[in-house]
Amino acid sequence: MKRLLPLIATLFAIACCAAQNLRKVPLADPFILLYDGVYYAYGTGAGSGIEVWTSRDLSTWERAKGNARDGLALHRTDVWGEKWLWAPEVYRLNDKFYMYFTAEEHICVATSDSPLGPFVQEKRQPMIADEKCIDNTLFIDDRAYMYFDRFNDGLNIWVVELEDDCTTLKKETMRPCIHVSQEWEKVWPRVNEGCFVIRRNGTYYMTYSANSYESPFYGIGCATADSPLGPWTKYDRNPLLQNPGELVGVGHSALFRDKAGNLKIVFHAHKSKGAIHPREMYITDVRFRPVEGGCRMEIDPGYSPALIAE
Repeated sequence: MKRLLPLIATLFAIACCAAQNLRKVPLADPFILLYDGVYYAYGTGAGSGIEVWTSRDLSTWERAKGNARDGLALHRTDVWGEKWLWAPEVYRLNDKFYMYFTAEEHICVATSDSPLGPFVQEKRQPMIADEKCIDNTLFIDDRAYMYFDRFNDGLNIWVVELEDDCTTLKKETMRPCIHVSQEWEKVWPRVNEGCFVIRRNGTYYMTYSANSYESPFYGIGCATADSPLGPWTKYDRNPLLQNPGELVGVGHSALFRDKAGNLKIVFHAHKSKGAIHPREMYITDVRFRPVEGGCRMEIDPGYSPALIAE
């Protein structure tokens, strides 16, 4: 019964939201940055760039007025690429804010003095110019690493080391991490994407998404390694999250810590069982359960929708 309580509470919360006609935040591929007491959420949604939302409690959010054109945090006129600006992540590095994002299926990085932007590329070019790649994520350990998707076997996840500037690739270090290999991932098509990496007690944990984002069976799995370069081993009991409660199409997650230091995960889900767009943002807790030989990451089913502050 105790394991059911979070799910019951979530379903009740969603029912209350529907009854009160509260709106959910329409943000796909979400990423949350905590800076100076404010949560900043970035994601896919705006046709001409990257929007930003802010919150102080992770429950109610408002669309922030970004410093770029049209109130965005990043506008396409300030960077390489004309369309398909997707999946941004923002980090505070070297006294600046770095936004890593996808444009026209190429990985790019832009910088700003503020989390509200404007994020601008001094050199308007992708990080990998000779190949289409998407869904990049940054991980800093003893050095900086970038994980991303290549199209050479469906969509599969690779890693590469970065120079100290966190923008230049050491191409000789590029290597594969994971590809479609488990039955739950084979609904349609060949997709492992949208990964995120953390380190805990000497173990590296990679969350990732499988199946097409258009599929109701889009879901989140986990793999572990003893090194950021791998080799990576997927959990034999994946997925961690797929079709929870009334949600479908859950995935493209990112991990972050809240103001109290608790580990959280943010992800998107389809608008409804009958409509994909606009995808909406949800947040829940991440925990680690002791198992033989270590700990297993688990995603709490008591997810909550991010709601728009009126």
